[in-house]
Amino acid sequence: MSNVNNRYIEEELKQSYLDYSMSVIVSRALPDVRDGLKPVHRRILFAMNEMGMSHDKPYKKSARIVGEVLGKFHPHGDAAVYGTMVRMAQDFNYRYELIDGHGNFGSIDGDSAAAMRYTEARMSKISSELLEDIEKNTIDFRKNFDDSLDEPIVLPAKLPNLLLNGATGIAVGMATNIPPHNLGELVDGILALIENKEITDVELMDYIHGPDFPTGGIIDGKAGIYDAYTTGRGRVRVRGKIDIEESKTGRVSLIIKEIPYQLNKSNLIEKIANLVKEKKLTGISDLRDESDRDGIRIVIELKKGEEPELVLNKLYKYTELQSTFGIIMLALVNNVPRVLTLKEILVEYLKHRFEVVTRRTNYDLEKAMKRAHILQGFLVALENIDRVIEIVRAAKDGNEAKIALVENYSFSEEQAKAILDMKLQRLTGLEREKIDNEHRDLQTKISGLQDILTHEDKIYEIIKEELAYLKDKYNDKRRTSIEAERLEIMPEDLIKDETVIVTRTNKGYVKRIEVSKYKAQRRGGKGVSTQNTVENDFVESLEVMSNLDTMLIFTNQGRVFSLKVYEIPESSKQARGKLIGNIINLRDGEKVREVIKTREFTKDKDILFVTRNGLTKKTNLHEYRNINISGLKAIKLKDGDDIISVGLVERESKAEVFIATKLGYAIRFPHSDIRTMGRDTSGVKGVNLRYGDSVISASLIDDAMNETVLTITENGYGKRTRVDEYPLQARSGKGVINLRCNEKTGNVVEVKPVMDGEELMAITSNGVIIRTPISQISIFGRATQGVKIMRVKEELEEKVVSIARIKEVAEEDELEIELENIID
Repeated sequence: MSNVNNRYIEEELKQSYLDYSMSVIVSRALPDVRDGLKPVHRRILFAMNEMGMSHDKPYKKSARIVGEVLGKFHPHGDAAVYGTMVRMAQDFNYRYELIDGHGNFGSIDGDSAAAMRYTEARMSKISSELLEDIEKNTIDFRKNFDDSLDEPIVLPAKLPNLLLNGATGIAVGMATNIPPHNLGELVDGILALIENKEITDVELMDYIHGPDFPTGGIIDGKAGIYDAYTTGRGRVRVRGKIDIEESKTGRVSLIIKEIPYQLNKSNLIEKIANLVKEKKLTGISDLRDESDRDGIRIVIELKKGEEPELVLNKLYKYTELQSTFGIIMLALVNNVPRVLTLKEILVEYLKHRFEVVTRRTNYDLEKAMKRAHILQGFLVALENIDRVIEIVRAAKDGNEAKIALVENYSFSEEQAKAILDMKLQRLTGLEREKIDNEHRDLQTKISGLQDILTHEDKIYEIIKEELAYLKDKYNDKRRTSIEAERLEIMPEDLIKDETVIVTRTNKGYVKRIEVSKYKAQRRGGKGVSTQNTVENDFVESLEVMSNLDTMLIFTNQGRVFSLKVYEIPESSKQARGKLIGNIINLRDGEKVREVIKTREFTKDKDILFVTRNGLTKKTNLHEYRNINISGLKAIKLKDGDDIISVGLVERESKAEVFIATKLGYAIRFPHSDIRTMGRDTSGVKGVNLRYGDSVISASLIDDAMNETVLTITENGYGKRTRVDEYPLQARSGKGVINLRCNEKTGNVVEVKPVMDGEELMAITSNGVIIRTPISQISIFGRATQGVKIMRVKEELEEKVVSIARIKEVAEEDELEIELENIID
């Protein structure tokens, strides 16, 4: 009859999972606070020690080591053991490697190690410090998985290995992530703790400055280190070390020499390349990896004129060159997981070393006393050598001789046995003197060992001496520097806020030009060639802005993008510029229709839209404050409609909307006639268009500022007309005549409000610009055609396409031109 126990399944599951989780926590995932090792690391080092694979012995095949560990101590799969062994040999994973690997043990690029049948290994020199004195009963042993062998519960660990190489592990419901540290700093901190047991975590930071990663890098600020050392948890921001180099030809490059801990270099380079492809990173002309056995060297060449600090900012922002290392100093203390502060870890290490030194001293004392006891027997025997020989010769066998010696001279069994095993050469005078000297030295040693055991201070002195030895033998310079927290360098700190002209062609080429490159000309001049356009392309718009303005770019699909003016490449007058599609993410068939500029996204301003079909709407500027790289829905356009004008208007202002059409009509009405609505709306009718007509221009008029409006036709005719000649109407009217269009004048191109003291800048489809004082353009009535403002080459079908206005200045003050904002 079988023995069946009834049990609720939830109780069984709870108990089973609890057993499993405790097994993972204690036996696999978390390091012991004393030696800083997980069971698999400890077993690998112990097995190699048992195999005699010290740093001064020949390498042996990794497969042989893995087999030894699997067969005797760690039956969890060869991949787990070999993988751990590989990491212990990688100089980019371990601050102080515990395994000396020979062969391909992987790379910082993420390359896997060769199969274990190809690689060889032995313990590194520093590993011997973890195992030293293990044979002197300094630690406890337990049975292995099949009770056939003994394995150490913990190693003697002369090194403070938990902090030295750190640890990473995920258990059940908890995790540990301890960064590596510099040996010299750890030794200084432990010595300070021995001298002052009341020292605080903060005071220890005077000696242990922070993590020291094997790959170097820079830690930003000490706040995260302070949290980690005082609470056991903290977050430190680590960034790569990047130098800015300039070649003899003047080309600037960013050189990445160090990267954050546990970052895959190959993945980093791929990430940078993808960001350049996605246009999140601009200004980079070349990217290459020049790393070799001497260290990391990733070269990022910048385009001419690029500001390296701005590219550096984006590298830190979009890649893992700047990342956060979350510190959780969790370790097993008496088989119980605990989050420890810096001092608590060092205290536990000191407790362990105190016990190791004590047990080692006891072992040495016991061994010395046993030897002294034997030597004492030798001395008595030598004093009575004739009688001893006689007793031995008279005995039937060795056992009888031993009993006789014990009875006659009160020897212990050990002494009697040693006397019987003594060689005849010990009877010589020199040998007798050696025994006497050895016995006397042992007595001195025994006295010294006993003195150590009765005085704790002397044990700590030994620990201090050993630590000083470790520092002298293995210490090296700190690799990770700790700097004041790096504040993101804003472009405004590096860019000069000067006035520029931004031009845009019909095919989407944009460029930024200093305004001082143009010279004022008389009315009717031929202009100055400003742009080398591609075939069948022409300059569509010209805007006057400042470098630090934000450009809101509106497209024919009703979307809006945000761009700083300085992000438009600066070019010469004759340069073609750069495709705007390479700067912002335009869709197929999407074109830029209008651009406005602003400095702040305040709630007291609205964006005013006017479309080709005469619709108008206002949306609060604040709704456009957060625009990502993919753009934002700005207006809902109906089929066949398009954006003609976008402008900013003060909500409380008395400004009026002035809309002009292609066939020479215009309407003027208060902007308050248009209510404010959301982004995803179409708006309301602003002008009732005649058949075949369409809106070509819209502006905001302020009677106190704008006395006249300037109208320009495509054939270069223009005039000024007083604003008060246009009657104030209600929204959605048909408007009045603005300019009588005919074959000679061509259709109206653009209408802008102007003032005396300003200059006109007009641009043609062939990229020719003319700059003329507004005062030289006569004022005419509404129903006139105006005068010739700019000569266009009719044989080349040249047309005026855009105008802008600027403040008029004397030619000798050309370099100090100040421009007003354009009102579109």
